Amino acid sequence: MDQEKANKFLRMIKRSCQGRLKIYLGYCAGVGKTYRMLQEGHKLKNEGIDVVVGFVETHGRADISKLLEGLEVIPRIVREYKGMKVEEMNVDALLARKPAVALVDELAHNNVPESRNNKRYQDVQEILAAGIHVITTLNVQHMESLFNTVEKFVGVKVWERLPDSVIGEADQIVNVDLTPEDLRKRLEEGKIYKEDKIQTALENFFTQSNLERLRELTLRELAAQIDTRRQDPEGDENAAMPDQIMVCLSSRGPNSDLLLRYASRFAGRLNKNWYALYVQTAAEDPLHIDIQTQNALAHTLTLAKQLGAIVFTYKGEDLTSTILRFAREYHIGHIIIGTPKQLSLFQRLRLRKTLSERLIQEAKGINIVVVNIHHDHSALEEFSVELQKKTAVRKIRLSDFLTESHVLIWENTTLKEEVLRDLSRVACTTDEDYQEIFTRLLRREKESSTFFNEGVAFPHLRLEQDSLPRIALGLLPQGIADVATMEPIRLVFLIVTSLRQSDIQAKLLAAASKIASNKRLVDILLAAKNSEKVIEEMNKWED
Repeated sequence: MDQEKANKFLRMIKRSCQGRLKIYLGYCAGVGKTYRMLQEGHKLKNEGIDVVVGFVETHGRADISKLLEGLEVIPRIVREYKGMKVEEMNVDALLARKPAVALVDELAHNNVPESRNNKRYQDVQEILAAGIHVITTLNVQHMESLFNTVEKFVGVKVWERLPDSVIGEADQIVNVDLTPEDLRKRLEEGKIYKEDKIQTALENFFTQSNLERLRELTLRELAAQIDTRRQDPEGDENAAMPDQIMVCLSSRGPNSDLLLRYASRFAGRLNKNWYALYVQTAAEDPLHIDIQTQNALAHTLTLAKQLGAIVFTYKGEDLTSTILRFAREYHIGHIIIGTPKQLSLFQRLRLRKTLSERLIQEAKGINIVVVNIHHDHSALEEFSVELQKKTAVRKIRLSDFLTESHVLIWENTTLKEEVLRDLSRVACTTDEDYQEIFTRLLRREKESSTFFNEGVAFPHLRLEQDSLPRIALGLLPQGIADVATMEPIRLVFLIVTSLRQSDIQAKLLAAASKIASNKRLVDILLAAKNSEKVIEEMNKWED
């Protein structure tokens, strides 16, 4: 079976001109991920494939050092950090060398400050975008959505984490498994850590119960990934998707991170796109809230995006009606909220209701999931396999709907209204269509802006017409002058879809969000000098 998987990845490398990602996934250090990766590196080299080691840390293990012999190793770059010299992967040197395959250990690693990228997985995304295939290693506890679960199970806060979407985009995932008993034996024999660390590791992280729980998490995650990948990708394009998921965010939520991770796992188990909605009331206008609250909100929205949510900010004074307006427009089946603040006796006497009570009363057909944000929710891992087998979200390519005439590039800063006007014009075939779309976009932006943090905007509409969808892309390297965001808006995706195809909008928004989250691709698009180059790069990336 292992030989068959290696041969499959070899065939993938030979037929593809784009970088492919293979992950050796394990539940703990020492199970053999790096060993297996280097073994495959030697096999590829013997098959005539140009393979190099981008980064491998031996941790003093003799077997790993032995396997590195005979493989070309890209020299590391040395950086100063807090008076120490730290070695990191030299991405520039690897890109200049341009091998067919790069072996990169420890995908979730945090790079030292002032590195090319903050995270190693971002380095890997750049390498993949350059057409280089990557084989890498990862432990399950480094998945962002499992942070709270791992903390509860093992009692450890894992600081090096990566978005679940990185695993979801892998072309192959191979589980490297070892029984907890055998792993502890390897540790006792000095095959994982040096002698002075063995006893401490055995008594803390490497306890039998911890290893069993982490192994179980790994097997569940692998099963979920396999189930998602075997869904029929050619399902009915026009099928309704009434079970989309949304999570409601607050600028002052006591544990928004836990709520988002719960929603991410929930959506993953149902194999659904999901949305994160922040309702901005007049009292929470950026001019009225303090800098600490602004920073907390920015962190929450950024984490939502990293976890794979499509993030929206709506304006409204009545939270319940605004949430339900969004839910009905986007065909939401599950609304996830945190435990609301308890009302006082005086408020109860005045017949006031909490947000959850009003949503339950007024939702009419939408499931309301109230999460106790003061406790962990590892029980979510007990989701039945039947839930995982519900309707798959078919992957869709934006480049299937974009042509060169639908891409606009602004060399100088411009105004939001001008961007919307010009994108509306290139997306339309008639002046009548243009006027309707532009007018409705302006009206909608006043009610619920899609121009928010993270440097990207997704203005969108749904119309009666059957000839849709229509898409336009705006690139603004210098940003939009009259939109106050922490990061300048540089990418604008205009998406217009039909009311009769309720699932298309969700898929297109998810595809656009995926593009916007890839730093390397965004840099390439923003550097493009013409629309032909933009379409070429998007086609290459989405193939």
